Amino acid sequence: MADERLIVALDFHKFDDVKNLVNDLGESVKFYKVGMELFYSVGAGVVEFLKERDKKVFLDLKLHDIPNTVAGGLCSLMNLGADILNVHAAGGFTMMKTAGEKVREEAARLNINPPKIIAITGLTSINQDDWNGLGYGEIKISDQVVRLAELTKSAGLDGVVASPQEAAQIRQACGKDFLIVTPGIRPAGSDINDQSRISTPAAAIKNGANYLVVGRPIRAAQNPKLAAENILKEIGDL
Repeated sequence: MADERLIVALDFHKFDDVKNLVNDLGESVKFYKVGMELFYSVGAGVVEFLKERDKKVFLDLKLHDIPNTVAGGLCSLMNLGADILNVHAAGGFTMMKTAGEKVREEAARLNINPPKIIAITGLTSINQDDWNGLGYGEIKISDQVVRLAELTKSAGLDGVVASPQEAAQIRQACGKDFLIVTPGIRPAGSDINDQSRISTPAAAIKNGANYLVVGRPIRAAQNPKLAAENILKEIGDL
């Protein structure tokens, strides 16, 4: 059985590219991330395509609006069968609490398992200069990320998306059952691209990450399946 800790990001805008990569990776990869670029290009059919192939789906649409709008949006998306959905923690406690409660109520009404609901803390592309420009004063990114993770937990959500560099602090603050999904994963020798706060796969797992989101290092590799299997090998005994 494939190691579900690896989530491959399908950052495409053409359905054919998705089909080709999923077919190339075969049974090596169980979990995929569908983000804005892909979902807005091809729609819900991509989630259906993955579920028909017995794959798990992290639908990464980062909802951020007033509480009832976010809750309603998540309930609509839940019907697609995604395993993980997400919101922005910056939407606040009430938004997150309302969203989590409404999704679980709707899942109970439909007699289905609710998806995990997680929150974005700070984008891994943001560096300290970007952060200072947002007007947070002297607060370090890592301190604010942990604060938002604690807020997410208190609102009753299942976990957060956070940089692997903050994973250890979040794990200590929020406990062993709190999910930590980490983008910004770059195997040794990979290009950084537009990420700032990054880590190797093994370091992220050791710091407490439950899931690794990996995109370009796999999909841009000459042999994507080998690239994925090398990452799985690196984290295999951790």
